[in-house]
Amino acid sequence: MAQMHFDREQIAKFTQSGDIVRVVIATDHGSVPRATGTSMIVTPDRQIGTIGGGALEMRGTEIARELLADGGDKRAVKIPLGPALAQCCGGAVTLVFERFGRENLPENDIVFARPIATNDMSLDVKRTLANIRNQSVQPNTIYRDGWLIEPMKQVRQPLWLYGAGHVGRALVNVLHELAFDITWVDTEKDRFPDQIAQGVTPLIANNPAMVVKHAPKDAVHLIMTYSHAFDLELCHQILNLPHQSVGVIGSKTKRARFTKRLAQLGHSTNDIDKLICPIGDPNLGKEPAAIAIGIAQMLITSQNKAAKTAVAI
Repeated sequence: MAQMHFDREQIAKFTQSGDIVRVVIATDHGSVPRATGTSMIVTPDRQIGTIGGGALEMRGTEIARELLADGGDKRAVKIPLGPALAQCCGGAVTLVFERFGRENLPENDIVFARPIATNDMSLDVKRTLANIRNQSVQPNTIYRDGWLIEPMKQVRQPLWLYGAGHVGRALVNVLHELAFDITWVDTEKDRFPDQIAQGVTPLIANNPAMVVKHAPKDAVHLIMTYSHAFDLELCHQILNLPHQSVGVIGSKTKRARFTKRLAQLGHSTNDIDKLICPIGDPNLGKEPAAIAIGIAQMLITSQNKAAKTAVAI
């Protein structure tokens, strides 16, 4: 499958077996089989993805394996499809070849910019990167002044949401377009809306606490069911397992009650103190949309802090 972004996770997976070369169409002009941003991965004995097939792909694979064999790290090659490869397309592409191994994977970011033909960053490239980072332009694959800029595939945070009531629905409306992979749990199909946003997976469970064991270890858990008993049991099961965070909708009185009961169930004070209840920003109001905005703000702030910490390390 063609990749229109830099997929760090995919590349990391293939580098476990040794160095690979990633081939990306950095520019295209005229009639070409695939557009700028399309990429493939080449190993000594495999090819993953496609940049359009035919003579172009064959030549791209040959150059990639030459790079693997001679120990090179990067190369940019402009190929006119008609004169060089006798293809009927008649256009031209610039292919960028880069070697990747375990030691030179980039940090997670919204964009991956690196030198290919020169180490000097031009003013135009600096301006382009600044516009991407301040979100005045969308990140796209750009090869300019010897530098390659690509959007990075964003790692989506697993989020398990328990409860499809008014607040749950409002929260999904806010979060589904952000970098979250949402599993939405409730007890009956009829509790979910008829239309569920792309990227949201509904999960029906008579006892929601029974599905907690299937959540990823880095999942964020948000609890807002119609039952205090369900909420308490969910807290109990989540605190027994690895998780990133757990938040519960409710009042300070509910937190005090849950704190006492969770202690009786054997949870340490340290673990109970990490429970976020009430969740969200009470200053925004009690309307479902306001609660959802407060929770979303908390999650985004937490993600940004984690990303900054990871880069600093």
